[in-house]
Amino acid sequence: MVVNRVRLALAIVFLMFTHLILQGTLFPVLVEPERWFWLGLSGIIGLVVGDAFLFQAFVLVGPRLSMLMMSLVPVISTVIAWVFLGERLSWLEIGAVSLTVSGIAWVVLERDNNPIEVDRRQYILGILAGLAGAVGQALGLVAAKKGLAGDFSVLSGVLIRMVIAAVVMWGLAAVQGQIRPTLSALRRNPYALKMIVAGSVVGPFLGVWVSLIAVNLARVGIAATLMALTPILILPAAHWVFKEKISARAIFGTVVALAGVTLIFMFS
Repeated sequence: MVVNRVRLALAIVFLMFTHLILQGTLFPVLVEPERWFWLGLSGIIGLVVGDAFLFQAFVLVGPRLSMLMMSLVPVISTVIAWVFLGERLSWLEIGAVSLTVSGIAWVVLERDNNPIEVDRRQYILGILAGLAGAVGQALGLVAAKKGLAGDFSVLSGVLIRMVIAAVVMWGLAAVQGQIRPTLSALRRNPYALKMIVAGSVVGPFLGVWVSLIAVNLARVGIAATLMALTPILILPAAHWVFKEKISARAIFGTVVALAGVTLIFMFS
């Protein structure tokens, strides 16, 4: 939670300076109330509520099952975008999305590096938390697309979304008396702060920015499918940086997922 709070705050600083350079102001002005509503809702549901449920799932059932639930985001996003935005995928596109999600799930289900003992109640709560996190992420993407409708700047939209999420998150931290412990944790570990700064640049700053560009230009289900490739894309780092052995199963799952991605680009 400390990492999540700090990375959002740092991302806002990076986004404001970028907004000043590209848009001429530190913060978007003259934004319609409707955009504030949808972008704010997107930030709260996706970055605050969705992530909170995901973190809780990590605690209850571990990373493997949690990431499996998150691999359902493309499917959930496709359904929600169809209902609320009228976005339809062809049968070929649905097949390509399904193939990609299957490959991701195959890789994620291989093993759990941090197995934990869970009873039945804890297991059910963990699965429900993971599903709630996936629904939160999907709803956040759909709400963001509503807020970006028209000719609105994606950079401005990302900044509004991030600021509202950070205000809510730090407000909750203040109510819980967690602001001072958060700052103390950073002072005690300068190396962690350096890594959080680096992660903030490539994650909630650049990563979220380009992800909303994708959501704005493509159908939500397609964009969400490509964004769900994290378990696949992390395999080279796992091998070369952390010296983990990549199994034949992981390679097969990667090939299946990339085949699905190839079909998405062919048919979309």
